[in-house]
Amino acid sequence: MAPYEALYGRKCRSPIGWFKTGETALFGPYLVHQAMEKVKVIQQRLEIAQSRHKSDADVRKRGLEFSIEDWVFLKVSPMKGVIRFGKKGDPSRVTPIEDVQVIRDLTYEEVPIAILDRQVRKLRNKEVASVKVLWRNQQVEEVTSEAKEAMKLKYPHLF
Repeated sequence: MAPYEALYGRKCRSPIGWFKTGETALFGPYLVHQAMEKVKVIQQRLEIAQSRHKSDADVRKRGLEFSIEDWVFLKVSPMKGVIRFGKKGDPSRVTPIEDVQVIRDLTYEEVPIAILDRQVRKLRNKEVASVKVLWRNQQVEEVTSEAKEAMKLKYPHLF
């Protein structure tokens, strides 16, 4: 005896065959044709919904055009020290363009201003010295922790 039959006192009817014994004559061309018609109706409704969504999106879409000497807001963030999801409520500020030397490919080099803190992290087999660095055009809340030796090689004037 099957476990389902022992538990519920009747044979298990799968979703494929919700019928009793002797009703299997439904598996003919009529049932297949009926299923194909339902699939066509579903496809038509999906196409209607997709075209409606596309027309709504096309109405809201607009192209951006700029002319020479237009002022635009450009958000530039360095690759080093970027917070992936950002913090809510961060204050935004406008930096004068003369303070940031933007390279032709719209990037700029971060330059460290000062070392705010030094610490030594103890791992299992070794100790790693690191420093907290304040970068130019960044606020104190956005300091990064860097390896001391790498910073000493690249920026010896800070030590």
